[in-house]
Amino acid sequence: MKIALVGYGKMGKIIDGVSQSRGHEVVARLRETPTIENLNDADVVIEFSNPEVAFQNIKTCLENKIPVICGTTGWLDKKPEIERIALENNTAFLYGSNFSLGVNLFFALNENLAKIMNKFSEYNCQLEEIHHIHKLDAPSGTAISLAEGIIHNSNFEAWKLDETKEKELGIFAIRENEVPGTHSVFYRSEVDEIEIKHTAYNRNGFALGAVIAAEWIVDKKGVFAMKDVLGL
Repeated sequence: MKIALVGYGKMGKIIDGVSQSRGHEVVARLRETPTIENLNDADVVIEFSNPEVAFQNIKTCLENKIPVICGTTGWLDKKPEIERIALENNTAFLYGSNFSLGVNLFFALNENLAKIMNKFSEYNCQLEEIHHIHKLDAPSGTAISLAEGIIHNSNFEAWKLDETKEKELGIFAIRENEVPGTHSVFYRSEVDEIEIKHTAYNRNGFALGAVIAAEWIVDKKGVFAMKDVLGL
């Protein structure tokens, strides 16, 4: 499989190594805007850039009928438009706030716990995410996915950066040293606390998941998520 990497920072370089170790050819390593010429007949694009350029990067690739795996966060207000473009061009798009197997299992655990805890009003829910100081967006895409999983299975109506208050689920976003990513969900009452937590030790799990998603999406048409790839 021919893979084009759009965005070639720390994650792009790790994905490069994982792709080659799994027998794929990396035909483009782009820090600049993709074009049909510099994508070099790629079968799939893996996009890890930054929020300011992600939309245009993805749009260009989809309009050239190349499926896109996207891990860039912080641009999701335009995601519905990207999904429309993918469908109009009869290609495929998959966004993942986090591609690691462990995090996607954590998403499923989080949703099931939210369903259970929604019956017990004495517990109040709070989220916390910790990332390295270079991360541009807050809260993280993973934290937003966790919050949405809780909201869809509870009486919360929205999330916000800060402490939980009434129908708004709170997320504390902490930026600290070189932390790859730690996400915690707390349910606290006056007498005890329940916590579920995922801690990433490095970025390798994210990269492997992105390459597995790229392998899966080739020849498919539509809009997908990691739960489709993993059968969750």
